[in-house]
Amino acid sequence: QVQLVESGGGLVQAGGSLRLSCAASGIIFSMATMGWYRQAPGKSREFVATITSGSATNYADSVKGRFTISRDNAKNTVNLQMNSLKPEDTAVYYCSTDWRGSYWGQGTQVTVSS
Repeated sequence: QVQLVESGGGLVQAGGSLRLSCAASGIIFSMATMGWYRQAPGKSREFVATITSGSATNYADSVKGRFTISRDNAKNTVNLQMNSLKPEDTAVYYCSTDWRGSYWGQGTQVTVSS
């Protein structure tokens, strides 16, 4: 059974930082591409960043230079370091993998106040 559990969300002022983590189980983590997505109120879910099994990364233009995705294969975790946060980054952030299927975590709320 695949499980993805996000943590690290919260309330932060604009310009601040947060670090999200996602703990994965039920997959061969080292072989999986992992991703972060987000959904703001009234909007569709959107891509934020992905990291492949070889640690190649890809970012949405809106977060390039501010967010960094990383992985720790020893701990089966993928992280999202978010710096210089803006109010428009406010959303529920979801961890996802497409390893032998499509799987999503329950999400963690990030709120950036102006």
